[in-house]
Amino acid sequence: MFMYIFSIVLIVASNILYNICQKSTPERANPFCALMVTYMTATFFTYLAFLFYKDDKRFLESFKDINWTSIMLGVSIVGLELGYLLAYRAGWKISLGSLVANIALAVILIPIGILFYHEGFGFNKILGALFCILGLILINK
Repeated sequence: MFMYIFSIVLIVASNILYNICQKSTPERANPFCALMVTYMTATFFTYLAFLFYKDDKRFLESFKDINWTSIMLGVSIVGLELGYLLAYRAGWKISLGSLVANIALAVILIPIGILFYHEGFGFNKILGALFCILGLILINK
């Protein structure tokens, strides 16, 4: 139960910090230089966390289980972070940009969850998704 709640709290806390940092990145900063520093920092902290992760494999040995998903995740992260940076530079408010993006994402992931992961989607969820779509329309008016 701890991990169930902790994981969501970590996501929310990290997203708050993430959006504040994206919105606060200097306008004059080259977006790709900013992302490079971001990824170097992430690489350092990921390696540091690896050292404390209990596993019987050594560092290089751990890479043999990696597949295409890690590469595509890297591509998607660059798109995600560049998208947020450009959205904020284009004038999106911090209170709306993330909200609109995340609601749109949630609605688009519904058919993916149903078709590819065989997730159930009952009447309450359909109603909730419709309210999300209505919310997107109202927010953008």
